[in-house]
Amino acid sequence: MTVQEMEAITGGYHGDPFALLGPHMVERDGKKEWEVRAFLPHAAEVSVQLGSATLPMERTHPGGLFTADMESEPGAYKLRVTDRQGTVSEIEDPYRFPPVLSDFDLHLHSEGTNYEGYNSFGAHLVTVDGVAGARFAVWAPNALVVSLVGDFNGWDTRLHSMRQRTGGVWEIFMPGVTAGATYKYAVKSRFRGYSQMKSDPYGFLMETPPKSASIVVDMTYEWRDQDWMEQRAGAKILENPVSTYEVHAGSWVRVEHNRPLSYLELADKLIPYVKKMGYTHIELMPIAEHPYTPSWGYQVTGYFAPTSRYGSHLDFMQFVDRCHQANIGVIVDWVPAHFPKDAHGLAFFDGTALYEHEDSRKGEHRDWGTLIFNFGRNEVRSFLISNALFWLKKYHIDGLRVDAVASMLYLDYSRKAGEWIPNAYGGNENLEAISFLRKVNELAHQVPGAVTIAEESTSFTGVSRPVYLNGLGFTMKWNMGWMHDMLAYFGRDPIYRRFHQNDITFSMIYAFTENFVLPISHDEVVYGKRALLDKMPGDEWQRFANARAFLSYMWGHPGKKLLFMGCEIGQTAEWNSEAQVEWWLLDHEIHRRFQNFNAALNGMYRSEPALFEVDFSPAGFEWIDFHDADHSMVSFVRRAKNPSDYLVFVCNFTPTPYKAYRIGFPEAGLHREIFNSDAEMFGGSNMGNGGIVNVELNPSHGRPASAELIVPPLGVLVFKPMRI
Repeated sequence: MTVQEMEAITGGYHGDPFALLGPHMVERDGKKEWEVRAFLPHAAEVSVQLGSATLPMERTHPGGLFTADMESEPGAYKLRVTDRQGTVSEIEDPYRFPPVLSDFDLHLHSEGTNYEGYNSFGAHLVTVDGVAGARFAVWAPNALVVSLVGDFNGWDTRLHSMRQRTGGVWEIFMPGVTAGATYKYAVKSRFRGYSQMKSDPYGFLMETPPKSASIVVDMTYEWRDQDWMEQRAGAKILENPVSTYEVHAGSWVRVEHNRPLSYLELADKLIPYVKKMGYTHIELMPIAEHPYTPSWGYQVTGYFAPTSRYGSHLDFMQFVDRCHQANIGVIVDWVPAHFPKDAHGLAFFDGTALYEHEDSRKGEHRDWGTLIFNFGRNEVRSFLISNALFWLKKYHIDGLRVDAVASMLYLDYSRKAGEWIPNAYGGNENLEAISFLRKVNELAHQVPGAVTIAEESTSFTGVSRPVYLNGLGFTMKWNMGWMHDMLAYFGRDPIYRRFHQNDITFSMIYAFTENFVLPISHDEVVYGKRALLDKMPGDEWQRFANARAFLSYMWGHPGKKLLFMGCEIGQTAEWNSEAQVEWWLLDHEIHRRFQNFNAALNGMYRSEPALFEVDFSPAGFEWIDFHDADHSMVSFVRRAKNPSDYLVFVCNFTPTPYKAYRIGFPEAGLHREIFNSDAEMFGGSNMGNGGIVNVELNPSHGRPASAELIVPPLGVLVFKPMRI
């Protein structure tokens, strides 16, 4: 070794430590010999342990470089280290081990097709040459040196510089590292003198914020949800009931000292509640690790790590497992659109814009203070696609709800003129993001039964159409237009609704252009938008009646359903992520009855194929009458795949009751009133038709039969033909 090389090693800035440290063949006087070199700055004496033989090492640099000469290749050896206090220990030398990643893995990563990069990168417990430890790998192509630091080496950035491989990947095998060890990568850039300790982008668990180290974990878990996974693989979710309960894990229930529930406590309490209420799925707001709690998880630093706020990765696996054993699906919010600027995260990872764009006109969301992924970079695509598949495969997640898709699709999203760069054709579409979304959807749908759902607020064409039909490939898309129109309509005093009948009917013009989910999400009950119940006009009775009518219409409208926690009990305050749902409201009868209403609504929904089998085709919906704006009344038919299996909905969106309101029916005969939002048990006035109506052969509304109905105020009635 030259003096300069020794200085670089002892200073912790040598870019190729494996070329110098460990066992090396050297030539002296024409004779080939071997030399073992070790950098141990805290050692007083070091020797090489070869079986029962001990070979002392010579200190060749005062900074802690030791060497030992030998005539033949040493093979497997250990280092016997005596520290300055006289303590003796035997350690494995990480620099004697071969590379741990295959050239093929590295090729796929550079090509952007390493779709299970989590099997290559990050920290993995392995055994190499009979020695147990952990292998680490990270991508940092513009780094001068990357060192592994952690509680196993005193966080000394000099000790364990990593091996650089093709494509800017750095790796090392660390003998003796076990599950629970904390670590980071100390990155020294080639540029600007940048130096920073970074969390592992592929880390599988992180310390609880504000700490930010990654944690070595054993990912082994014995799943018990085989029945669910087999059933899911053969299910056709577009033809099945989907009633989703959206949950923020940290604020559903709080216990002593305002502590949120752990994953296991959520399993104990949330799963029985969701079963009782009749929901089919739980959708969790982002569960990946994030440093800033009030971001609700939408600013992610640990894309592969379930947040440790609520327990370990195995606890989260158990939560999902228990959901599946209870026949409840789990959807998680996934955030590939942007990431925060926290120093320990992905931002400026190797002293350059590695995961993001260098130009802020493409690489920064100024509204959110976050950075935008470079979707055209192969390694970034591998990272994100691997992340999507990781949650689906390793955690058995049933679906990904993809956040902020609109911001990904458009280069000028929330930007003024001059603040964005057109694509190669002069347009505003982000062609690289579109290509990425198509690929991730193609691969996600290769996981049996997995679904993807887009939160996309524009009229971009084909969001939920297959890629082979030039769509983006999502399974479903949130219907933000329906949500906006409906909340605007129900927010008005009923006396003015007659002038806004189109808010109720407009959605049916485009209802079948996408596979829609009807969402009333967290975004609609926060930041001054008021709670769902509080959006409704009138006194207490009218507000509850309006809310029941709104939700009844929502559950009858084509499309899958999503409701945010708290809405089902009539929460009166906006959602507060630092508190809990206002469960104390259930001390009041009116809120208990509203909760019963929501459970009954889900019960009807799940038991009636007409409400879910044909959600995305005009064959499943027919207007009976939408012209009666003066009375703010609408009526319609929902049909199952068997057209003779149908339901008739009659909706009165005013506080005026009607005792002889004629409605056309598809056929004559007895029809059972299977649901009445005005039932006393739901908190209503109990005005209805006694459970059964006789539909006569008296044409009305273009139908061969009709009946005069008692229609309650602010009420929705549902009728089903009685057949022998």
